[in-house]
Amino acid sequence: MSVKNKTTFSLEVFPPKKEMPLASVYPTLTELSVLHPDFISVTCGAQGTGSNRTAEIAATIKEQFNLEPVAHLPGIYLTKEEVCNTLKELKKHRIHKILALRGDMTPEKEPAHDFAHASDLIRFIKKESPDFHIIGACYPEGHVESKRPALDIIHLKEKVDAGASSLISQLFFDNTLFYRFLERCEIASIHVPIAAGIMPVTNKKQIERMVSLCGATLPLHYQHLIAKYGDNPVAMRDAGIAYAIAQIIDLLAHGVDGIHVYTMNNAYIAQKIADAIRTLL
Repeated sequence: MSVKNKTTFSLEVFPPKKEMPLASVYPTLTELSVLHPDFISVTCGAQGTGSNRTAEIAATIKEQFNLEPVAHLPGIYLTKEEVCNTLKELKKHRIHKILALRGDMTPEKEPAHDFAHASDLIRFIKKESPDFHIIGACYPEGHVESKRPALDIIHLKEKVDAGASSLISQLFFDNTLFYRFLERCEIASIHVPIAAGIMPVTNKKQIERMVSLCGATLPLHYQHLIAKYGDNPVAMRDAGIAYAIAQIIDLLAHGVDGIHVYTMNNAYIAQKIADAIRTLL
């Protein structure tokens, strides 16, 4: 993700719920735009739900805010025809960056069977529209469904070989685990830029939810932070931001390729982080 040794700084937003107007996310985008990120990625529902809104918001980022958007595209519930239609829609708005994902599976819905793995989707996009810049996801502590870290690295290599030009990591709270992951990537000859995904967790319930969803390890000093401030919302917010800033500073000192902040549509938090690291990028 880095260009000419510059560490990229990027942000992530999600579309509003379907019962909310699309414009409800615009104030957040306005506040984020003044931070001048290298790109803003827009999430999509795990089952492909919200894909139209993803494209619309990505187009708004491009056309109204003059920033580079990245559209998320989870493939597990999409057919090849639906993916082709999405690619056409993105091209129409001059959007050429995609975060290609398998997407989370739910028992209630039958997969479309065209893209069982993210590598299948990446390979298909590369064949159908080779001009797209495809980003893949990576998991410093291993995918939650993976039983063996070595297999996880093998699958990641398949994504890169299929056409992923760069990677963004899942959130993590222990930088030591990320550095070990980078070493495993180097051994596996994965040489594309890898951005570190950072989520500033600002309340106790959010932390518990994130850990249960992705299995991220909470270091002992983070556990102490939660124990001390978890029942004080303002203190927990500020402590969470401070922890994320300290994490990012350490990552930058180690020469990480990029910092990707999962903003949870909270411009205040993104602003605090951007202000703290502006001179370090």
